[in-house]
Amino acid sequence: ECFWKAIEIARRQQARSLELRAMISLARLWQSQGKKNEARQMLAEVYGWFTEGFDTADLQEAKALLAELT
Repeated sequence: ECFWKAIEIARRQQARSLELRAMISLARLWQSQGKKNEARQMLAEVYGWFTEGFDTADLQEAKALLAELT
């Protein structure tokens, strides 16, 4: 629930990087709960919004997590 609240706040503030961080955390939680497909779908959607900055730690972590979830 806390992750969803963070995602909601980030969306309202149009803070894409913060939303990505919260989504990474939620995806890791779902991965540990066996919800890999859901985690991959949600994270891939947010990751897909980015058109630059792929050398940043957050986007590199998201890319690595997406690879784990595939």
